Amino acid sequence: MPRMRTYLVSVLLLAVIGAAAAPLEAAESPALARARTLYNSGDYEGAIDAAAVARRETQWADASALVIARARLERYRQNMNAMELADAREALQAVRVASLSPRDQVDLLIGLGQALYLGEVYGPAADLFGTALEKGMLLMPRDRAMLLDWWATALDRDAQTRPYDRRSPLYQRIGERMDLELREDPSSGVANYWQVVAARGAGDLDRAWSAAIAGWVRSTLNPVTMGQLRSDLDRVMEQALIPERARSSPAREGLDPVEMLRAEWALVKQNWK
Repeated sequence: MPRMRTYLVSVLLLAVIGAAAAPLEAAESPALARARTLYNSGDYEGAIDAAAVARRETQWADASALVIARARLERYRQNMNAMELADAREALQAVRVASLSPRDQVDLLIGLGQALYLGEVYGPAADLFGTALEKGMLLMPRDRAMLLDWWATALDRDAQTRPYDRRSPLYQRIGERMDLELREDPSSGVANYWQVVAARGAGDLDRAWSAAIAGWVRSTLNPVTMGQLRSDLDRVMEQALIPERARSSPAREGLDPVEMLRAEWALVKQNWK
């Protein structure tokens, strides 16, 4: 089974650390606010330094440790230095969840999931991402979409570690979740993409084919994600669905099944530009 790229974040971690909802009687530590800003701008070393200062203040120690942990996860992704991942795990384990704002509690779940994922422990990572998704109302829509993509990606990676005949239940989980997501938001680029991948992974090529065409048409509902979604759907079609469906189609005299399917897909793209 050829590997397909994930829709939004094949190489990027969920990148936004939310500002804590500070109580009325106390504003957030300036050092912590600066650490969040530096993290969100991609200055992870600066974020670690600023959060280390904020961590000296008891009230903000746990939120600061969370920023440090997730900054180290990003640095690990960049340099693959095992010490960064180990330090991130240590910082995550030091965080007391009860002292965090609700938004930071979601970030903690995401950070724990990322630490597992980057350590190639995919199934448990998906469980943590799934728990964070249950609190998705605290996230901005773009951040929730990225988290949904990470959840599906983790399950996909977990499936790839299993024998072929034991992968289907995981892809069925992805498919069921994406069906629900599309009922709520038919324009979701993540859900449209993963619905196709899930059907294919579960062995239902006809369903995957239909989902790809529907996703291509639904892509027009969201101009922001339309280009990326269509590029990914076209890649799935050309690299996977067309050759796989061709192999399972009965031969017709004088007709190349691959070319027939390519022509069918090309007609869809022509009619729905």
